[in-house]
Amino acid sequence: MTTVSLTLDEVFELANKTLLANGCDEETADTLSTLIKNAERDGSLSHGLFRLPAYVSGLKSGKINGKARPVISKLTPSVVKADGKNSLAPMVLKYGLPELVKAAKENGIAVLAITNSHHMAAMWPETEAIAEQGLVAFACTSYKPAVAPAGAIKPLFGTNPISFAWPRKNKPPVVYDMATASMAMGEVQVAKREGHKVPIGTGLTKDGKETTDPGEIADGGVLLPFGGYKGSGIAMMVELLAGALVGDNFSYETAEKDTDDSGPPSGGEFILAISPDKLTNSDWDSHSNKFFEKMKSMGEVRLPGERRHKNRLDTGPRNINEELVNKIKSLS
Repeated sequence: MTTVSLTLDEVFELANKTLLANGCDEETADTLSTLIKNAERDGSLSHGLFRLPAYVSGLKSGKINGKARPVISKLTPSVVKADGKNSLAPMVLKYGLPELVKAAKENGIAVLAITNSHHMAAMWPETEAIAEQGLVAFACTSYKPAVAPAGAIKPLFGTNPISFAWPRKNKPPVVYDMATASMAMGEVQVAKREGHKVPIGTGLTKDGKETTDPGEIADGGVLLPFGGYKGSGIAMMVELLAGALVGDNFSYETAEKDTDDSGPPSGGEFILAISPDKLTNSDWDSHSNKFFEKMKSMGEVRLPGERRHKNRLDTGPRNINEELVNKIKSLS
């Protein structure tokens, strides 16, 4: 794979120019470009510039409104609703998260229910932002069918990621972000592009056969849930929380309504924030830090999010796939 070296500012500028040329206003372009830059900075390559052509496809088709603003409403003191109005999810989060954080700090617990939004980024940015405000966070979203339930060979679930973040005083929060699929589809697509194999158990061919070829999975095949029936159960939970509970579609309903332009489909997201200060009288921070220290003492254990936080300390250039960069430049 041939790469080109781009500074983080150049990553932002490349994304920003492309988004502005394809229907985004300045606020939307700046918000999404920052997210893309941060993904490259933190080593989340499958959610950085790699996603930009798909965003452009959705903007060009008119499915995504690059100038829309979400409508935020408070249904109860602890329930915040955000109608994305077909905007990109980072814009919904920009306006919705402050209201969620405020409600959780006032009431001890709060929910943000997002509908009509286009989410294709990593999920750690929203849960990490909530944890940086001293709150415990959980988020999940569905997608179009890509994952077969345990025992099936046809897709029903999206890759249905979940993210959890735990706040730490004067330290970066502990954050994990994972697909309930055996591997995120973006990672499978990156493996296909770069000619890497994937482990057995990642997915099946279109004929229902096991394979290590990411192309056979991405092009007409199907992903499998992680952990068999256990992962399948968690994927089902995400469908219910990010679909029926918030008032949006299940993954199969999303697919029926989508334009198949390769851009992110419209869907829902469920976000929960909890205040440990309200919930417990104990010193939850020192107590949890003792637990993390115990984990770290048991061998080569890395806390979730540590690698991302270490990567972001490096502010130097990043090596980006040259073919991808050229493709993005052609879009603007």
